[in-house]
Amino acid sequence: MSAPAPSAEKKRPLVPGTTARDARADFTGPPADPFLAFCLRMGDNALILAQRTGEWCGRAPVLEEDIAFANMGLDLIGQTQLWFELFAKTEGKGRTQDEIAFLREEREYLNSLLVEQPNADFAHALMRQYLFDAWHLPMQEGLEQSANEDVAAIAAKTVKEVRYHIDRSRDLVIRLGDGSEKSKAKMQAALDWLWPFTADLVASDALDDALAAEGIIPDPEQTRARFEAETEASLTEAGLVIPEGPLRRVGGRNGLHSEAMGYILSEMQSLPRAHPGASW
Repeated sequence: MSAPAPSAEKKRPLVPGTTARDARADFTGPPADPFLAFCLRMGDNALILAQRTGEWCGRAPVLEEDIAFANMGLDLIGQTQLWFELFAKTEGKGRTQDEIAFLREEREYLNSLLVEQPNADFAHALMRQYLFDAWHLPMQEGLEQSANEDVAAIAAKTVKEVRYHIDRSRDLVIRLGDGSEKSKAKMQAALDWLWPFTADLVASDALDDALAAEGIIPDPEQTRARFEAETEASLTEAGLVIPEGPLRRVGGRNGLHSEAMGYILSEMQSLPRAHPGASW
């Protein structure tokens, strides 16, 4: 069964701010330094998924899910701060977390394509969360053993949150996939739509290979293998069928995003651009 294309989101124009544009002058594209790129990839994944998750606040189908999604979003924001703090410390240019989060152009965000996909319905939100968690947990557990003390410390602090996230998302995907005909159809449609984007999530390149060789990140192939084992077991238990075929959506980790990304950034950046330098 083919998934319906997510409904178009209302476009919000960006509000330019001269100070914000000046502050963005140093951001010219993905950093060449593998470690800086890694910090942005991890931080941007958490940041953009938190934005998508937060869109359910006050809109989830039941109160329990409204609270749960809000809490997961807060966990992800906390993780974002840790990765951006490490990025700023390593880069040494004195950037703030807010500047890194909000004052970049679209091509400078290095999140995977999966996390930016729209909330077509609640089934899509749950499936997107589960697929991300299925990658995020082995990645974080591998990072606990990192040769870089800062990376290992971040992983040790966040891995408990990630374990909770996957326990919850896996349980819901299995219950709904193995539920009524309607819930099964919705979960299968969400899987059909989102699965091709997981190729970007588990992709690896020369930057990853260099960091893995130094023991800073786990072997990308081992992380991919654990992702595949988790999804095959849980989705089969849910009675869902993983789509077959060569269709793969990649590019986000290198700044090449889907149309959905522009809508997210227009909302995220509207306040910082309208009121440059503002603080609470």
